[in-house]
Amino acid sequence: MRCIVIAGLLVLSPLARAQSAAPPAQLQTITVTGEQPGPGLWKVTKGDHVLWILGTVSPLPRDIQWKSKELDERIAQSQELITASGIGVKADVGFFGTLVLLPSLIGIRNNPDGRHLDEVLPPDLYARWVAAKRKYIGHSNRVEKWRPIFAALKLYEAAMDRNRLTGADYVAKQVRVDAKRKHLAIVTPQVMYSIKEPRARVKEFKSAPMADIDCLRKTLARIDADLANMTARANAWAVGDIDALRALPQSDQWSVCLAAVSESGIARKQGMTDVQARLDAAWIDAARTALENNASTVAMVNLRHLLDADGYLARLTALGFTVEMPAGDSMPAAVQASVGPAQGDHAIEPAERE
Repeated sequence: MRCIVIAGLLVLSPLARAQSAAPPAQLQTITVTGEQPGPGLWKVTKGDHVLWILGTVSPLPRDIQWKSKELDERIAQSQELITASGIGVKADVGFFGTLVLLPSLIGIRNNPDGRHLDEVLPPDLYARWVAAKRKYIGHSNRVEKWRPIFAALKLYEAAMDRNRLTGADYVAKQVRVDAKRKHLAIVTPQVMYSIKEPRARVKEFKSAPMADIDCLRKTLARIDADLANMTARANAWAVGDIDALRALPQSDQWSVCLAAVSESGIARKQGMTDVQARLDAAWIDAARTALENNASTVAMVNLRHLLDADGYLARLTALGFTVEMPAGDSMPAAVQASVGPAQGDHAIEPAERE
């Protein structure tokens, strides 16, 4: 319900994320299969308190059986699991209010005024959309009525499925199951929004324009040019090759898609601005709290948030925590200067900051 009410915020599903206008590429890289360990864990410490972080990527190979003995051991020793951050929505509707709201949700993905994509998109972009839709989705008239952002999501999912790739959800689900089995507290950092008069907001969304054409353009570009790289990244994650993950180019259409939502008039009225920055801050706050209170904590987060120059590892280091790389991660010198060496080396911990 909450995802439907805020509609376009679906783009946050890791959900992870090229610029080329070439015709759709044929995938050359073969995805790995079988049981794979994934990457090692980053270790963040303050005194004798420790936070173990699993970095995830999306998409991942669909036919692997992921099994991390290291993570299993850390879960068994820990008190808490921190998941990726998410959006929480409060809407003042009870059971009967939900029943009243449901009919208004019909057609929420559609373009305003019944327009089709050939009326919304520039001719060159529509031609690219038709070619990609035919290749990955098939001949669907229903999707032609959708807003570009929802058409982009459908196309991306279909392209991933065609190339035996999938999202990182099954990794997250497995980690949560293991954590529950070991009786860990599960913390999902949230940015909460309150939706007043949700039925009116849904009606407003259905009639309001949204600057989401660039979301579809970026999605098409990524599918056109980056499928081989996505498969290579998925394979590198599965076998735990962090150096390869660093070396592979990172492209991400989801920031553009998210901006289409957060910069829309209806989102601004609800205070849904700077969404990604707020999600990042919520995760860092949860990690800091866990390091203060727990002897041991495990966490998972998209690898891109960890490896960016101003990402979570750099932020935790700036807060005074000691960060150690997993074995097999040769960080760039500029980044390595601010964090500890790979686990197994003899790190000299910096003085604890107040």
